[in-house]
Amino acid sequence: MSDKKPFELVTSYQPAGDQPQAIEKLVKGIEQGFHDQLLLGVTGSGKTYTMANVIAQTQRPTIVMAHNKTLAAQLYGEFKAFFPNNAVEYFVSYYDYYQPEAYVPSSDTFIEKDAAINDHIDQMRLSATRSLLERRDAIIVASVSAIYGLGDPNAYMSMLLHVVEGDRIGRDDIIRRLVEMQYSRNELEFLRGTYRIRGEIIDIFPAESDQDAIRIELFDDEVDSIRWFDPLTGKMVRKVPRVTIYPKSHYVTPKDNLSRAIETIQDELKERLVFFRENDKLLEAQRIEQRTRYDLEMMQQLGYTNGIENYSRHLSGRPAGEAPPTLFDYIP
Repeated sequence: MSDKKPFELVTSYQPAGDQPQAIEKLVKGIEQGFHDQLLLGVTGSGKTYTMANVIAQTQRPTIVMAHNKTLAAQLYGEFKAFFPNNAVEYFVSYYDYYQPEAYVPSSDTFIEKDAAINDHIDQMRLSATRSLLERRDAIIVASVSAIYGLGDPNAYMSMLLHVVEGDRIGRDDIIRRLVEMQYSRNELEFLRGTYRIRGEIIDIFPAESDQDAIRIELFDDEVDSIRWFDPLTGKMVRKVPRVTIYPKSHYVTPKDNLSRAIETIQDELKERLVFFRENDKLLEAQRIEQRTRYDLEMMQQLGYTNGIENYSRHLSGRPAGEAPPTLFDYIP
């Protein structure tokens, strides 16, 4: 058995000045179960290096929060340099543009929600939660997005697709599971979150991957081989005995949960329609009914809809007023 610790701090520096004392006190406080500790220091005093030493000594998965994306990106680069052999991930808001729903009473104008999602940041967010679920040596550098609502981790994990060489599983079964995880088939443009089929070969570009894709070769209803390959060149990278494929979204939901959620959404819609009509707000009633029924139809047909995070309470089955899951709920 190896004695190697999960976190490996790689640096030529040694703690100096007040750093050794600060590291010792912080580590001691964590071991004693302190919820809050304060580390003060001017810019350039080595606070990141101090925290890197604390992580290396405590050997715990860590979320480092910054107050904006710029600082988070800087810290991400610094921690990547300190822990090159560990999973250092980046978790910030994936919106390039976000326009919330709004209503202008003076002109009776309703402005629908509009958003543009950064594909690369979406991939990094999915990679961050994968690292938390798979590894003990994960450091997630995050913005305040870490405390905003995220999909239910239990539902997310229940949707994972595990494929093992020699497994008895048919091509149609794999495709069905991929569709449930919100992957889409694309034979022309092989992008992240898509799959393609060539006879008994299924190529999958994992939603959390920034580089390699997976090739599953079947022989009848048996997994013959599993390989990682470069989607640009087609060159094989490595052969593996098993692979886990993660959903395309944090808001994937098992069928049973989705059916229950659709029922509770319909019940709440009825309540809101009664409220609006009793208060002579017929326009509002028409608007919410039209929008909600469209979303419900999308959920029934595709398993998801744009803005599905708005229904996260129903999808997770939690009562009204209860806080939603966040990134912290993905920590093992």
